[in-house]
Amino acid sequence: MSYQPRLRVTYRNEIVPTLQKKFEYKSIMEVPRIEKIVISQGIGDAVADKKLVQTAAEELSIISGQKVQIVNSKKDISNFKLRKGMPIGTKVTLRREKMYEFLDRYISVALPRTRDFRGVAGKGDGRGNFTFGVTEHIIFPEIDIDKVNKMLGMDITIVTTAKTNEEGRALLEEFGFPFKK
Repeated sequence: MSYQPRLRVTYRNEIVPTLQKKFEYKSIMEVPRIEKIVISQGIGDAVADKKLVQTAAEELSIISGQKVQIVNSKKDISNFKLRKGMPIGTKVTLRREKMYEFLDRYISVALPRTRDFRGVAGKGDGRGNFTFGVTEHIIFPEIDIDKVNKMLGMDITIVTTAKTNEEGRALLEEFGFPFKK
């Protein structure tokens, strides 16, 4: 048997039957699942220092375990000294095993390391997808704090097949997400 991430096994064996009973789905195919996780960073100071985007991309690829895409600006904004085509951020999309591995590390290791942690205030988009903000990327154990020269934040978007925020929130709570009460 090949390797299966812990959360994928938990989803199949425990979460699907629980949600099927709670929302009275007729088929297990109706039960919401996580499709992908998108991690993105906007680096505003990259206008002045081009190396910031490269270091941010390296650190994000260490966190995600996957090659990161560098995002360029789409238009000129003179107030910010921004030109079209300048590197301004990074993003990565995780699916399948890497998605479950990242989610497991985020819930069980990174979130408890957050300073003054009282739960996540995830904002749903109305269609079952949630976005969480992380203010300091050093909460991930893969990052060596001594080598970090600038604290970077990131947005983590969890895209689900849920039709409502209630279903999406129930799915994430079953995975063990510590939502604010």
